[in-house]
Amino acid sequence: MPSPAIALLVAAMLVTTAIGARAGEIWRWTDADGTRHYADRPTPDARSPRRTADSAPAAIARLRLEQGDGELLAWAQNPLDGPIEVLLRVSGAAPQAVPALPARATVPARTEVLLTRIAGQGAAAQLALTAVPGHPGARPRDVEYGYPLGTRQLRVEQGWSGGFSHSDAQNRHAVDFAAAVGTPVLAARDGTVMHAEAGFDEAAPGDHEAVTRANFVRVLHDDGSMALYAHLDAGGVLVHPGQRVRRGTPLGRSGNTGLSSGPHLHFVVQVNRGLSLESIPFRMFGPQGILRFQP
Repeated sequence: MPSPAIALLVAAMLVTTAIGARAGEIWRWTDADGTRHYADRPTPDARSPRRTADSAPAAIARLRLEQGDGELLAWAQNPLDGPIEVLLRVSGAAPQAVPALPARATVPARTEVLLTRIAGQGAAAQLALTAVPGHPGARPRDVEYGYPLGTRQLRVEQGWSGGFSHSDAQNRHAVDFAAAVGTPVLAARDGTVMHAEAGFDEAAPGDHEAVTRANFVRVLHDDGSMALYAHLDAGGVLVHPGQRVRRGTPLGRSGNTGLSSGPHLHFVVQVNRGLSLESIPFRMFGPQGILRFQP
C-alpha cells in the first residue's frame, strides 16, 4: 500500500506563536467517569485518546507569519526530530520580497527558519508552504538492514515495483510484509525516531480518504536516509519522536490502518531528492537469509 501522504500544503495563517492544536484533528476519548467526548484535543484525564476517522494527518511543517515594520516576515517551523526541506510559493503576481518568492530552505529539527521578508501585508492569503522530510544532501550508504518483524514467518505480499501500489518514486523500492495485527515491528537499522503517528483507527468501509491516515514510524539514519514503517495498529507505536533506537528495538505493532488491503507492514527506505521523496534499494537479511524483493 502507499505510504502516508508526505508532501503537504499548509495554508498561510496570520499568527505569531506556534499553534497548540493541529488543524484538522478530532479526538475521541473517555473520561474517568466513563463518558465519551469529542474535541480538538484530549484533556489530562482522557483515557485511550484516538483521532477519529475525520482527522487529518499531523503537519510536518507550519508557516508562521509575523507582522513587521511595513513588511511581513514568513517563517517555516519544523516540529519534527529531523530536517525538512520547504518551499514557500505565492499564487498570482509575486509581491516584492527578499529573498524573492518562491523561497526554499532546509529547516533543522525542532527549529524555525526565516524564509523571506514580504513588503506590505497583502500577500498572506496567497501563500502556501510545501514541505518534505529529510535533508536534500543525504548520501545513503550501502548498509544491510535487519528483518523488521519479530517473527520467523516471511511472506512478501508486494515487492519492488509492485504493480498494485509500488510504481511511484516514493514506493518503487517498498516492500509489503504480510503480518498479523499485533506482530512486533522492529527497527531494521540504528537511527532516531524522526516522526510518528499512532492515533488512527482502522478505516471504515467506503472511507477512501483513509489512505492518508496510516499509523507509522519514520526513523532517520545517520547518513540522512529514512526508513518508514507504516500501517501500524491503532495505538501501536511504542517509541516517541527524538528517541534513539538500535537495530532490533521494538518500534510498534503491525496493523491494518490507512486503507490497507489487509494486515501488513509497509517498509521503505527513502531520501529527499530536492522536495521529492524517492525510495532507494536496500539489502536485508531475513529469517531464511538474504532477501530478494522482485515484483
